[in-house]
Amino acid sequence: MFETVLPPALLFYLAAALIAWGPSRAARPLALLAPLAALALVWGVGDGVRGTVPLLGWEAVWLEGDAVRRLFATIFAIMAFGGALFALRQAPRREIAAALAYAGSAVGVCFAGDLLVLFVFWELMALFSTLVIWHGGTPTARRAGLRYAVLHLLGGVLLKAGILAVWVQTGSLEVRALTGGDWPAVLVLAGVLINAAAPPVSAWIADAYPEATPWGAVFLSAFTTKTAVLALILLFPGEPILVWVGLWMIFYGILYALLENDMRRILAYSVVNQVGFMVVGVGIGSALAINGAAAHAFTHILYKALLFMSAGAVLYQTGRRKCSELGGLFQSMPLTTVCGTVGALSISAFPLTSGFVSKSLTVGAAAGQGLTGVWLALVAASAGVFLHAGIKFPWFVFFQKDSGLRPPDPPWNMRWAMVLFSLACLLLGVFPGLLYALLPAPVDYVPYTAEHVVTQLQLLLFAGLAFFVMLPLMRRTPTITLDFDWFWRVAGPRVYRALLTVLAKAGAAARRLFETAAVGLRAVPVGRGARETTAMALLVLLVFALQLGLALFCSSTG
Repeated sequence: MFETVLPPALLFYLAAALIAWGPSRAARPLALLAPLAALALVWGVGDGVRGTVPLLGWEAVWLEGDAVRRLFATIFAIMAFGGALFALRQAPRREIAAALAYAGSAVGVCFAGDLLVLFVFWELMALFSTLVIWHGGTPTARRAGLRYAVLHLLGGVLLKAGILAVWVQTGSLEVRALTGGDWPAVLVLAGVLINAAAPPVSAWIADAYPEATPWGAVFLSAFTTKTAVLALILLFPGEPILVWVGLWMIFYGILYALLENDMRRILAYSVVNQVGFMVVGVGIGSALAINGAAAHAFTHILYKALLFMSAGAVLYQTGRRKCSELGGLFQSMPLTTVCGTVGALSISAFPLTSGFVSKSLTVGAAAGQGLTGVWLALVAASAGVFLHAGIKFPWFVFFQKDSGLRPPDPPWNMRWAMVLFSLACLLLGVFPGLLYALLPAPVDYVPYTAEHVVTQLQLLLFAGLAFFVMLPLMRRTPTITLDFDWFWRVAGPRVYRALLTVLAKAGAAARRLFETAAVGLRAVPVGRGARETTAMALLVLLVFALQLGLALFCSSTG
């Protein structure tokens, strides 16, 4: 039976439909009002199951609330408002509509009370995010969006197979902690990790996000990977394998971001790096670590969106995205430079910024659990973050050599969005209690101790010194980096074409053999009928071979 609470996701969908097909004059106000109204609804969702509907003999739970769900839904609604403000005057109505539907799907995942409802919103999120990528409007964007869709459909297939296996195994679709050792849980985990951008399938972020519009990439930076983090918190808290997956993501993201020349690909790889910190926190599994993962997701959405906004402003004003073609923009884009620098300091966990008060929770949790090796890796990774996002991005884009470009700061709506998110990063850094009050467990951690502040400043100081000492090696050249996506973007099509060639030659040889035998025996006429018979025989033989192989595999593993 439906409760009286209106689902926030529904409001996003209604607003998206009205923006896309309603009166054009109402589109801009509605794009800003809908996320704010949805934010109010988010805080109207109480704890426990709040909304169900009978479906095929079971009660589908489409609205269930608790502290961590509200935390993620809150930042998603705030992000939708900031992204809509950034895109307000430049983006076409259909793109804003797709972005709001994308945000609504992420909010739907937050409040999904059973696994099938979660899966439905999960797939809707993949659909609308693909539309956002395709609004990039270039052939490269269309191809990247197609690869993105295929990969996320694969993740959806794994997730659905795991959900159905869990249902058969337990008779329940409840969103609860799953055991990572059995196959249903492994399938669910694999599907979630694809959305979290865990290697070796992380490259979809750097492949697709930079091909979106300057404002589309802002939306894309926020929702998909962070809903995956929420799913990991709900389904796999304390799963040990996640610690090592997260560490892999952290250093993978650092390495590729340091090698990259494209400013938006730098930020895309940085998403992988930062989500790795969250995945490590979920894997540690203590109350402080879960708080750290949730808090880091909250602050990461703010400063990563701010970084993508500043990069998008540069792209919109100059039409260029390669670091080797930029530099000296601080002279004509001072506001964008300041806001981008605030985002860079926040991602580097500089004191008095939001990243400092959130990342320290996960690092402190690793130390508190006696995971010395993990703690050392996280501390070292913090220096790496400062190298690639804290210094490299603002230095090569806004400072370094003078490129001769003199674009002004972007239009007012883009400036206001950057200022809003900059103030949010500083506000949470100065008053961490505002964030800690939203976390799922009580927080007695104090980030601003003399030891912690001095240690972090020393870490950042020496990382900065290393950057400028090695600056000749860090200079960007107009090159590209190869990632795991080469296997399905380049190698895959080549293998596919080669297989087609081999099969065509084999079919032709078999047809010639059959025709020769038929002529010799004068059994059947040679011609079109013989060729069709040959093709049918080959098809039957192939199907039989596949069935035999499947039967042998099942018998060996049964």
